[in-house]
Amino acid sequence: MIVLEIKDIKELISKVGYKDFFLQLIDTLEEDYKNWDDFDKSPRVANHVDGGVIELMPISNDEMYSFKYVNGHPKNPDQGKFTVMATGQLSLTNTGEPLMFSEMTLLTAFRTAATSAMMAKHMAKKESKVLALIGTGSQSEFQYLAYSFIFNLEEVRFYDTDPKAMRKFEKNMSAFNVKLTACKDSRDAVNGADLITTCTADKKYQTVLTKDMITKDVFINGLGGDCPGKTEIEKELVEASTVVVEFLPQSKIEGEIQQMPKDFTCTEFHEIIKGEKSINVATHGTVLYDSVGFALEDYSVLRLIYSLAKKNKVGREMNLIPEINDVKNLFSLL
Repeated sequence: MIVLEIKDIKELISKVGYKDFFLQLIDTLEEDYKNWDDFDKSPRVANHVDGGVIELMPISNDEMYSFKYVNGHPKNPDQGKFTVMATGQLSLTNTGEPLMFSEMTLLTAFRTAATSAMMAKHMAKKESKVLALIGTGSQSEFQYLAYSFIFNLEEVRFYDTDPKAMRKFEKNMSAFNVKLTACKDSRDAVNGADLITTCTADKKYQTVLTKDMITKDVFINGLGGDCPGKTEIEKELVEASTVVVEFLPQSKIEGEIQQMPKDFTCTEFHEIIKGEKSINVATHGTVLYDSVGFALEDYSVLRLIYSLAKKNKVGREMNLIPEINDVKNLFSLL
C-alpha cells in the first residue's frame, strides 16, 4: 500500500498548484455529493475525553471505503500541539485491501475549505467580493484560498480573540493580492461582508455571530459548531436563516442546529447538487451552511490524492499487509 507523509502532500501541492488542486477537489466533492445515495453513511464515532474529542469517520460505496481518525483538543496549542490532527485510509470495498494510508491534518484543512467554497459556489451571491473570517487559526488561510478561486474577492475582513493569531494570518496573507482589514471584534468583521466564515475552537456553547450583526442577506459558513455542546451562532440567527447541512442525523448531534427542537428539519446539500432543490442567498435571504465536516468529504480528498500520488509517483510503498503464497498459513511468517 502507498503511504503519504507530510512531505509527500507538500510535494503534490507544489506540483499541482493551489488553484488546480482546489478546483480538482471541488469537482471531486461535487461528483461524490451527486452520488450521495450510493454511499453507506453514518454519523461519526466520537469518544469525548477530558479536554477534547477523538473521532473515527467511516464511509463507503461499492468501489472504495475510507475512514479518518481525527481529534479536536482546543487547549493543545498551549502545549505546542495542533488542535486538530488526523490520519486516513483508503481501501477497496470488494476485498477490503488497503490502498493508501495518509496524513490528513493538511488534507482536512484543504477538504474543509474546498467544501466551504463549493457550498458558497452553489448558494452565495455570484458577485460576492468581501469575505469575513471570525477566527484566524489553522483553517483561515485555506478558507481564503478556496473562496478566491470561486469568487473575485476584493477584501478579507478578519478578527480573532488572539492578537497573535491575527498577526500570523496577516503575515501569511501578505503573499496574496487582496485587501486585508484587521477588525476590532466580530461585529466589525462582518460589516459589509458577502461571505462569513466562523471558525473558533473552544468546545462550548458560545455566541460569536448574532442576528443583529447581519444587516444584509449573506452566506454564512458556520464551521465551529462541530461537536455536542459546541456552537458559535445565536439561536435567533439560526432560526432566521435558511439552513443547509451535510448529513442531518450528524448535524443534529454536532451542528448549530443542536440548539433547535428535536423535530427540526432542513435541506441536505446533496439535494441541491442533484437539482432536487434550489437554495441561494438571492432568493432565500441569509443562508447558513451548518458545517460539521462529513466523512464523504474525507473520501473525496483521499481518492483524489491517491490518484494524484499514483500519477506523480509520490509516496512510498510499505509492506503492511503480509505477502505469502499460502494465505491460510499466517503463522509461517514467524
